[in-house]
Amino acid sequence: MGDFRRIADRVAGDIASGRLRPGQQLPPQRVFARQRGIAGSTAGRVYAELVRRGLVVGEVGRGTFVRAAAAGPYGQAIVEAATSAPVNLELNYPSAPGQSELLAPALAPLLRPDVLTEALRPAPATGTAVAREAVAELLATPAWRPDPDRVLFSGNARQAIAATLASLIRPGGRVGVEPLTYPLVREIAGRLGVTLVALAADGDGQLRPESVVAAHRTAPLSALYLQPTLHNPTSVTTSEARKREIASVVRELGLPVVEDRIWSFLHPDSPAPLAAYAPGLVHVVDGLSKRVAPGLTVGFLVVPEGRVEAVGAAVRSGGWSAGRFALEAGVRWMTDGTVGRLVAAKRADAAARQRLVGEELGGFSVRADPLTYYAWWELPVPWRADTFTAAAAAHGIAVTPGTAFGVDPKVTPDAVRLGLASAAVPDLRRALRTLASLAGGAGAGTPVRGGRIG
Repeated sequence: MGDFRRIADRVAGDIASGRLRPGQQLPPQRVFARQRGIAGSTAGRVYAELVRRGLVVGEVGRGTFVRAAAAGPYGQAIVEAATSAPVNLELNYPSAPGQSELLAPALAPLLRPDVLTEALRPAPATGTAVAREAVAELLATPAWRPDPDRVLFSGNARQAIAATLASLIRPGGRVGVEPLTYPLVREIAGRLGVTLVALAADGDGQLRPESVVAAHRTAPLSALYLQPTLHNPTSVTTSEARKREIASVVRELGLPVVEDRIWSFLHPDSPAPLAAYAPGLVHVVDGLSKRVAPGLTVGFLVVPEGRVEAVGAAVRSGGWSAGRFALEAGVRWMTDGTVGRLVAAKRADAAARQRLVGEELGGFSVRADPLTYYAWWELPVPWRADTFTAAAAAHGIAVTPGTAFGVDPKVTPDAVRLGLASAAVPDLRRALRTLASLAGGAGAGTPVRGGRIG
């Protein structure tokens, strides 16, 4: 019995060292047995052990593949470049043509020695009065404008989420989330000792208010984390009527909400946030990483009245404060019109990329808003999310399996999320064409239309 584990250890070492790369197909078990001079039954145990360790995925009739990313905390592939695939549809950072040329002028004044000295000092969670007013104007919609005195700042939107949840929930608490949620929230919850509770959505992907009540009755919820506008990964936007229903429920239960609006800038109609309907309970999270760039960014929080001190303390204690230099640059970009120009350019770019999705994946079950930078692809039978992800990696394309977004471990969506923002447009088209051919019947490891990327 120990022999097969030692062989599995050697294969695991090959995976860890990179000799076996993500997406690479292992030989059939009979070939593996012959190569190693072992019995076929032993080879079967080796492969089963590798699957158990989460190092490979396999499916009868398709083969066994090294996982597209090393096993680790859920969501890690969203945060880091976990693959060297030539076309990365995991990471999703939009960049408008001429973006650097637009951003550079605002940085020049910050490089003067007298200004730079001040810009390199730590920034408080409350930022500056000018920064708070600029953010209030940036986030305003026709039906809602945040109070500048309730605006706080963090290093990025992820830190804003972590600080808000830390300020609301003690270890052992329960947070209600949509059935598919931002992977990093799962990681944050794990670090805070918090349990995520999957709430139910209707056929349109909108949260069912009655599911909040049912979950709260089972065991009290401490808060909700929701993405009502351009939900990631489904791109669903909750209707005004449904927002009013959800707001009514959270007011009745006295339940705080963290509302993530990081992608809402792409929505042309600027729908009012949930905070407009339950201002005393909803904490709005947003930032500049998607609007501007991920490398020099600032996160925003708009908190209910009376919550500034508590959330600000969480920002400070977590080490999540915004850098003063980034804050000063962000204020200049917001007030001189640069952010507005970038938003317009990125809306047009997202629409063009979504047209590619329609052209190349039109025959499949794909959910995507015409103005988002991602698409949720429900894979055709018999593909599973993990095997398709590994097969895509074998063809030089990184995608995110639906399991990264699922909250209920008993529900594993056979879908992948395609991030459309980071790849060059010609590469994106070739990648989508290759994925369509792969999903349409060409087995992993078999040449497909478009071939290997890179």
